[in-house]
Amino acid sequence: MWGVCFVAETDAYSQYRETQIMTASQGKLVVLLYEGAIRFMDAATAGLESKKYDAVNNNLLRAQDILTELALSINFDVGEIATKMYNLYMYFNRRLVEANIRKDREPILEVRGMLVSLLEAWRQVADKMPSRPQPGGLNVSG
Repeated sequence: MWGVCFVAETDAYSQYRETQIMTASQGKLVVLLYEGAIRFMDAATAGLESKKYDAVNNNLLRAQDILTELALSINFDVGEIATKMYNLYMYFNRRLVEANIRKDREPILEVRGMLVSLLEAWRQVADKMPSRPQPGGLNVSG
C-alpha cells in the first residue's frame, strides 16, 4: 500500500516539476538549473562523507551536465559577458572533474560557493522578467 502511495506522490511531483519548467521564464529556468546543480553538489559532498563514491560520481556528473547545458545555451550575440559566463561554466566543470577524480570536496565547495552567489543574482533577474516563457530559447548570458 505504501509503495502505491509513494509512486503516486512521485508521479505527481514529476508532473508538477515538468509544468513548472514548461511555464517558467528564461530567468526562472536558469534559477532552476542553478538550484539543481547545487543540489547535486550537496549530494556529492554527502557521498564523500559517507564514502559512497558511486553516488559522488553520479551527482558530480549530473551537476556537470547542468553546467554544460548552461554553457551551451549562452547567446554570444550579447557581447563580452557571454564569453565570460561561458569560461566560468567551463572552469566550474573542470573543477568538478578534478573533485571527482581526486574525491576531494574542496573544488566542490569552491564551485558551490560561486554558484550560490550567481544564483542570488539570477533570482533578482528572474523576478524582473516576464512570467511567461519567451520565444527563441534559453539565454543564460546575463
